[in-house]
Amino acid sequence: MGQPQVSSLSSEQRRKKDFEYKIEDEWWKKFSAWRDVSKEEFLDWRWQYEHLINSPEKLFRVFHWLSEEEKKEIVEVSKVYPLLINPYYLSLVNPNDKFDPIKMQCIPSKEELIDKASPEDPLAEESDEVVPNLVHRYPDRALYITTNFCATYCRFCTRKRILGKAIVSGVSSLQKIVDYLKQNKQVHDIVISGGDPLTLSNKDLEKILSELSAIDSIDTLRLGSRVPVTLPMRLFDEELLELLEKYSDLLWLNTHFNHPNEITEVSYLAIKNVLKLGIPVNNQTVLLKGVNDDVEVMRKLMLSLIKIKVRPYYLFHCDPTKGIRHFRTTVWKGLEIMEGLRGHISGLAVPTYVIDAPGGGGKIPIMPNYIISMSEERIVLRNFEGSIVSYDPTGRALTKKENQRFEGIISLLEGSFDKIDSLDSERIKRRKSTSKSS
Repeated sequence: MGQPQVSSLSSEQRRKKDFEYKIEDEWWKKFSAWRDVSKEEFLDWRWQYEHLINSPEKLFRVFHWLSEEEKKEIVEVSKVYPLLINPYYLSLVNPNDKFDPIKMQCIPSKEELIDKASPEDPLAEESDEVVPNLVHRYPDRALYITTNFCATYCRFCTRKRILGKAIVSGVSSLQKIVDYLKQNKQVHDIVISGGDPLTLSNKDLEKILSELSAIDSIDTLRLGSRVPVTLPMRLFDEELLELLEKYSDLLWLNTHFNHPNEITEVSYLAIKNVLKLGIPVNNQTVLLKGVNDDVEVMRKLMLSLIKIKVRPYYLFHCDPTKGIRHFRTTVWKGLEIMEGLRGHISGLAVPTYVIDAPGGGGKIPIMPNYIISMSEERIVLRNFEGSIVSYDPTGRALTKKENQRFEGIISLLEGSFDKIDSLDSERIKRRKSTSKSS
């Protein structure tokens, strides 16, 4: 057997090759404003920044499919909650679908002005701010808000209150943050968030990573970024990739795909570039009404994430932030989706469903109830198919009674029966079919 061939191409050359050969579709040319834009330009993050859509007028010039009523609404909403979309993310919108899931996440709607009662800071982050830009809530970790700028302003953002104001960089408070962390050595894990930290200049990001990594008690740095979704070409920048690789021993990337349509060849290559640096990637999805509050959509999303080696981490119930009530579902809808995931797709693809408790209560996991009844000796459980099983933690055999006819919960709890199968179970039907044919 011959020796495996080792590529003579550098990492940069391999990435360039991926860029040239894997991204063939020029989908952005469906927008007349971008018909003359080359692939090299459109997939350059600098070009994207130069052509940010940050006013209703700019949006109307590019996106011709809006009704006059929608245009009026966008103008009014933008006076309260600013508009900002980069060309790449807008290009993912299907202009012929009024309820396109990408459109709902980035284009303002009148529903944002209806909710006037919800708090602007429901998670009380400002109350737990120990020094400027550092939120210390959990014993061993802290949140560092590095900027209030993102590559696209998501309409459901939990920090809607800080978007659109004068751009603030958390670098100015870095020394105070470092001093605090050196005095509070119980903090081992820093979530570097924003806004979006990957929209910072490479120079500012390196300063942050350098200072934090030099603190002996810090073991983990988590970049919370939606750039892989909304501006993936930022992760084609060689200088940025070299910077991330330098601190890869400490780094994790938590990103934020909400719908399968956000997983494109471009975002896949961006994720691939991060994974090649040895940086694990997790995903935090927000449950959004009209966007992903559907079992089949969520299954497709989670399986698509696993396919590109991104681990589904959290499914967040949408926060009760002012201006985003129209995105909120019931908790029952979230539980319904979780029941549609658990057991139906690989456990690798099942996130933890959590509610971030108002007032700074922290993340609370919410699970469907699979426990039906329990005694000291036996527990009765419901599985993903609806079958009900009796389980003895000690492994003792069942104590079947003679002439026992009633297969109820009490019989399962007593150990008279081991299970009651669901009549709709495809697995049980398959077993019976197999046994008949053998």
